[in-house]
Amino acid sequence: MVFWIFGYGSLVWNPGFEYDEKVIGFIKDYRRVFDLACIDHRGTPESPARTCTLENVEGAICWGAAYCVRGGPERERLAMEYLERRECEYDKKTVVDFYKEGEPSQPALTGVIVFTSTPDKVSNKYYLGPAPLEEMARQIATAHGPCGNNRDYLFLLEKAMFAIGHEDEMVIELAKEVRKVLGITGNGIPTEKKITGTSPKALISHMPVLHLRPLQEAVVMDS
Repeated sequence: MVFWIFGYGSLVWNPGFEYDEKVIGFIKDYRRVFDLACIDHRGTPESPARTCTLENVEGAICWGAAYCVRGGPERERLAMEYLERRECEYDKKTVVDFYKEGEPSQPALTGVIVFTSTPDKVSNKYYLGPAPLEEMARQIATAHGPCGNNRDYLFLLEKAMFAIGHEDEMVIELAKEVRKVLGITGNGIPTEKKITGTSPKALISHMPVLHLRPLQEAVVMDS
């Protein structure tokens, strides 16, 4: 038994489950947006956090990490049960094609699972929808929950995308606005020379495949 999960939010830096491979790459026709409420990890029912979901946009690409779980139905079941608890605000499991760096024309993997949410406030109680940048920044700057501050989720995602060489302009812009709200100077990104992200037409692999890692205990329910 083998299954793959695509992470585009906190799964990029903190998968929290046992996996056998991690591959950096992207999915097509989706973009990352901060339109989903989180009420049990980085926020509360009274003050929900804003976390990532995916929006269908033809021609867009979303970079992230694909994780492979091998070893039989029991390992698959444990990983999926963990993910369903952690990603409880997401009401859909979507199956997508996954593309590796340097190979943008043909999918490297098919049937990859990604947690997504229905973009409808009536049928999906966790869907917040879009909002002005300043409004989202104020919400993210002030929300917090059992797993920590909403702003740390955003800043960690910003650093994680920098680390894999594919920064997200929306994440950068939102993080900059949150820092403005908080009165923080700088961008929190290391000053050493960074790896520059490229378009899918000219991708260069610079991330190794990682091997089995133990379950992380400190923030296993972070989302």
